[in-house]
Amino acid sequence: MDRTARHSETRYGNRPTMKDVAARAGVGLKTVSRVVNSEPGVTPDTERRVQEAIDALGFRRNDSARVLRKGRTASIGLVLEDLADPFYGPLSRAVEEVARAHGALLINGSSAEDPEREQELVLALCARRVDGLIVIPAGDDHRYLEPEIKAGVATVFVDRPAGRVDADMVLSDSFGGAREGVAHLIAHGHRRIGFIGDQPRIHTATERLRGYHTAMTDAGITVEDAWVSLGSTEPGRVRDAAEKMLGGPEPVTALFAGNNRVTVTAVRVIAEREGPVALVGFDDIELADLLGITVISQDAAAVGRTAAEHLFRRLDGADHAPVRVELPTKLIPRGSGELPPA
Repeated sequence: MDRTARHSETRYGNRPTMKDVAARAGVGLKTVSRVVNSEPGVTPDTERRVQEAIDALGFRRNDSARVLRKGRTASIGLVLEDLADPFYGPLSRAVEEVARAHGALLINGSSAEDPEREQELVLALCARRVDGLIVIPAGDDHRYLEPEIKAGVATVFVDRPAGRVDADMVLSDSFGGAREGVAHLIAHGHRRIGFIGDQPRIHTATERLRGYHTAMTDAGITVEDAWVSLGSTEPGRVRDAAEKMLGGPEPVTALFAGNNRVTVTAVRVIAEREGPVALVGFDDIELADLLGITVISQDAAAVGRTAAEHLFRRLDGADHAPVRVELPTKLIPRGSGELPPA
């Protein structure tokens, strides 16, 4: 065989088929199908010939076609905010482990915090006949999913509630965690505490801000407008907010960072200053233990595992009313949140 012909046989998209296996083994297609799917009715000698042909050709069973004939894909979709965010790594891994234990594949996608992209991605997964969905919402209106849910696509929302549809949801206690973190700063003598958070349209951002205000009110502290900043977690925006709070004649003496990306920028800003500034961040960050950063930690793996377990219970036939599960957070003191006011 010449080089051109050999290349043609092995180019991408030209995979060997069951027809190729049948021709090489000298048997019918039904016989190959029985061997591939481990069905009875094939003699040992014929099975050996078919297996030798499979090995020689590098044939792999087309599971996509097989599951479509059965009407199920044995797969679930996971729509995240940002695949690069460290919070979602252990969450995704936990979902994948539960899916694997149930013999299902996991398909990941990122909405990039864009509601239109979220809807496009979710519906694309539904079009590919996933059995279930785990969604971290970017938008606040999920009525577009109602036909899919009615058609049997099990759906669980994670980290933030669903918008305008009834569905299972698994959340962390953003309000309670923020309240505890700010109360921790107050207990160490701080009265001028700044809050830097995410976009105000995001449920977790508003819940953490509510926790901040509640802790301050409980301590009899009146919050000044200049102490609060919500918006993009882009480093430039966060840096500007932190520097304004830490500058001027009456600067804040402590910062509460609303999520891990805010915390990273806040650490950099504080490191550039001479005086001590206390810091508590919501979400753990890499090297926080070595840097001595006090955090409110979410168990991302527990969130993912709980969501996946609820999803597979639905797939197994559970038809109870939608449930809301709220997992606790944990304060981890490491030094930065225990600094007293200068």
